[in-house]
Amino acid sequence: MAPLISAGDLAERVRAGAVRLLDVRWRLDAPEGRLAYVAAHLPGAVYVDLESELARRGHPELGSYPPPTFAQLERSVRRWGIDQGDLVVAYDDNDGVPAARAWWLLRRQGIEVRVLDGGLRAWVAEGLPIEHGDVAPPLGNATISELDPGIASIDDAARAPRQGYLIDVRSPEHYRGRAPGRDPVAGHIPGAINLPTITHISPTGVLKSPDEIRATVAAAGIDADADIVLYCGTGIASAHSALALASAGIESRIFTGSWSQWALLSSRPVAVGSRPAAALRGS
Repeated sequence: MAPLISAGDLAERVRAGAVRLLDVRWRLDAPEGRLAYVAAHLPGAVYVDLESELARRGHPELGSYPPPTFAQLERSVRRWGIDQGDLVVAYDDNDGVPAARAWWLLRRQGIEVRVLDGGLRAWVAEGLPIEHGDVAPPLGNATISELDPGIASIDDAARAPRQGYLIDVRSPEHYRGRAPGRDPVAGHIPGAINLPTITHISPTGVLKSPDEIRATVAAAGIDADADIVLYCGTGIASAHSALALASAGIESRIFTGSWSQWALLSSRPVAVGSRPAAALRGS
C-alpha cells in the first residue's frame, strides 16, 4: 500500500466522506499545535497531540519520545474516531515529519494509513477548503494488535553498521558534533552514515520521487536490500525517513531512543566529524 496520498486524491475522499483526518501539528520549538489547528485545519480533521498520544513521556532513559504503549495507542485511535476499515490520513505543516510518526505507528495495525504529501501547504495550494474550530468525533471502534511497527533497540543500533547500515538522518552539523544541543554530548553513533531526512523533500514540501530516493540511497553507498536502521535526535524525524524509504520500496527500522538516549549513556562511544567513525570519543 502506498504510504502517500496527494491533495487532489484526498479531496475526493473527503467529499465522499470516506476518510478520517489526523492533524499532527508539532515542532520541537513549538510542540503545542492545537492553537494553529483550531485556527485552520482540513475539514473534519481531529487534532493529535504528538507528545501525549504518539509518545510516552516520563521515561528519559528511553529517549525523548519513546513510542506509546499499545493500550495507550488504541485509546487514542478510538478518541480520534477511527472505525475498523477507515482510511486514515495524517498531515501537518512541517514537511510531513510529525505526520510520519502517526503513519509509522499505525502502518502495521490493520489500519489503512497514509500521509498527505506536501501537508497543509499542498492542500492550501490547491485552493481546497479549510475549517476552523475543534472537532470531537464519536469514539471509534478500531482495534490494534501488539505488532512491532519496526523498532530497533539501542543494541540493534550499535550492531547495525556491522550487520547492515545505520543511517543518521540529522543535519550534517549535528552529525559532525558541531551543533550544540540539549544532549550531554554531540556527535554520532560510530559507523552511522549521514543521510538527512530533508534530502528526500522537494522544494515544494512533497517527497521526491521513488527513483530519486533510491538514487540518493545508492549514492550514499547503501544497499537498499540490506537491514537498515534509522535514528535522529529524538526519534521523530527518523519516521519521516522511514516514510520516504517506504515510498521507494525500501524497508527500515527505527532506533526510537535515537541520539537522546545514546548520548545519556557514558558507556556508549561517540564519533565526531564527517566520517562514520571519525575521531572516536569514549570506549
